[in-house]
Amino acid sequence: MESHLHSMTDLFAQLGLPATPEAIQAFIEAHRPEAAHRALPDAPFWTPSQSEFLRDQIQNDADWAGLIDELDSVFHPGRPRAGSPTPSTLAPEVPS
Repeated sequence: MESHLHSMTDLFAQLGLPATPEAIQAFIEAHRPEAAHRALPDAPFWTPSQSEFLRDQIQNDADWAGLIDELDSVFHPGRPRAGSPTPSTLAPEVPS
């Protein structure tokens, strides 16, 4: 299992949001419907700077990327996590 340099409370604090476990849970519950069919950085509840931070961290596979991926999986249960194998990537190629 991947070890993170930061915690989820650290991520919420970095984003300028209330960072208690209760506040994080309330934020997720309040905004899950808005994030349902969007990439996490594109969800409408982020400020432009929060969205830019999330996108930049993911694109650069930076320190926060693993936690952002975890947060994305909370907003999108059942969606494969970035870098996770999918059935198509696990199946051997069949020559045509």
